[in-house]
Amino acid sequence: MSDSATRLRRTMMFVPGNNPAMIKDAGIYGADSVMFDLEDGVSLAEKDAARYLVYEALTNIDYGDTELVVRINGADTPFYDNDIKAMVKAGVDVIRLPKVESAEMIQDLEVKVAAAEKEFDKPAGSINLMAAIESAQGVLSAAEIAKASKRMIGIALSAEDYTTDMKTHRYSDGAELFFARNMILHAARAAKIAAFDTVFTNMDDPEGFYRETKLIHQLGFDGKSLVNPRQVEMVNKVYEPTKKEILNAQNVIAAIAQAQKKGSGVISMDGQMVDRPVALRAQRVMMLAKAAHLVDEEGNYLGE
Repeated sequence: MSDSATRLRRTMMFVPGNNPAMIKDAGIYGADSVMFDLEDGVSLAEKDAARYLVYEALTNIDYGDTELVVRINGADTPFYDNDIKAMVKAGVDVIRLPKVESAEMIQDLEVKVAAAEKEFDKPAGSINLMAAIESAQGVLSAAEIAKASKRMIGIALSAEDYTTDMKTHRYSDGAELFFARNMILHAARAAKIAAFDTVFTNMDDPEGFYRETKLIHQLGFDGKSLVNPRQVEMVNKVYEPTKKEILNAQNVIAAIAQAQKKGSGVISMDGQMVDRPVALRAQRVMMLAKAAHLVDEEGNYLGE
């Protein structure tokens, strides 16, 4: 998609593919991305029905600007090919492949998606891909997976299967995920795609959820996978820029505009050079500020 590289992906909310009510209302929760699940959240007996339900929703419901993702069943299942064809035919934005352990798995998916685009007369390259990393092998292969296809928009950590593979479980401090999070994040940044953190399933522990979200924000993750609509606002709150960050970003952008007006290739602010990383950071801060309604469309601060 044309805006794939620049769009915000703070929140990616799971919606079970066999839940008509949640599928119907998925666009009202305010998530940046909605991920309809055909895999773990759907029993074997309901796989075909869920695929049809999600297909009908994608072709008949207007979800506005929400990015639409479908987690298909894995390549080792009998549902893989039919999932791909149905979701490409429906025109989904992104197909998410679970349990990815190699670049070859993404490349196989890309070939099948391209064939389906041709079969259903969809624009070539219009369907993007992402990978879920759920094992030790997947983590160690993250760099190759992230660069496996030009269609890749992101990679995500899925902690439940990963911790099982590592012969451990989830702990409140998240130490067991430290290596995996950093590998996935670095792989994503090297490939210039998004990095998504794993879900936090205990809705009775909001303090733990905020603690984990603040950690992944500090590390640099683009966003977090969610299982409950209530978590959307909680994540967005953590990702809100401060007034100081917004005002500084405004000054940086003003300095860039002034340099462009003068036709100067040198950008300075308060006597300091403004280099590309500073400019990129300022642009992201303003994107986040606009999404949080802290500034208007012209970039004017709306807070107190």
